[in-house]
Amino acid sequence: MSKVVIVTGASSGIGKAIATLLNAEGCKVYGTSRNPSTLTSSPFEMIALDVLDTETIEHTIRFILDKEGRIDVLVNNAGMGITGSLEETPNFEMRRAFDTNFFGAIDMMKAVLPQMRAQKSGTIINITSIAGYMGLPFRGVYCATKAALEIITEAIRMEIKSFGIDVVNIAPGDVATNIVAGRYHTPVFEDSAYKEVYEANLDLINADVTTGIDPSRIAKKVHQIIHKKNPKIHYKVGGFMEKFSIVLKRILPDYLFEKLLRNHYKI
Repeated sequence: MSKVVIVTGASSGIGKAIATLLNAEGCKVYGTSRNPSTLTSSPFEMIALDVLDTETIEHTIRFILDKEGRIDVLVNNAGMGITGSLEETPNFEMRRAFDTNFFGAIDMMKAVLPQMRAQKSGTIINITSIAGYMGLPFRGVYCATKAALEIITEAIRMEIKSFGIDVVNIAPGDVATNIVAGRYHTPVFEDSAYKEVYEANLDLINADVTTGIDPSRIAKKVHQIIHKKNPKIHYKVGGFMEKFSIVLKRILPDYLFEKLLRNHYKI
């Protein structure tokens, strides 16, 4: 029996790669985005869903259950990027980032859990980021949203393990997607105390994205996970130095790891 899969944020980037591969491998895939009507074609069914709007979430779950009678996999991929100094980034933009990246994923999990508990099976995959393992300058809010989702993944995994449901985290490094276009950038203010260093770091951050890994690598990892009998809780997908940075943070004194980051970001 083919797995019934929901992939949020499936109109582009990582989400589209995941949904496309799983569809090609025989899964019944339902992708979601806020404006699916803007897509000219898709090999899988797209549904309008905004993770900030619980009504659209509930409507989507009812729609899929009416058609399929089950939900086997949820891939929480929808999210937003945000950059800027903590001092100059508007609080409402920080809250919007948490509402999207953290609470949006929680609302999706709450929506599918009753059905997964009833069928005594299911897999939830939360897409976080290697950036969630450390605080990066001018990306602190983004790092915090992904770190929060990573920690909640650890907690909820234990809460629902006895129901036959697996909860997994995939932390990608930089991925070659169009995230820069959709990211909220705090403006570079001419009179800002951070102007020169922030401007230089924006160029560095954007360059890292354009040279990132192909999103198909994340898709392949998702495909492997949903067919594992006992998947691990943490998976990291990225370049060697990105994954090694997590090891360095664990073993180096704090001041030394901070020095490495400051040298990298030239601050």
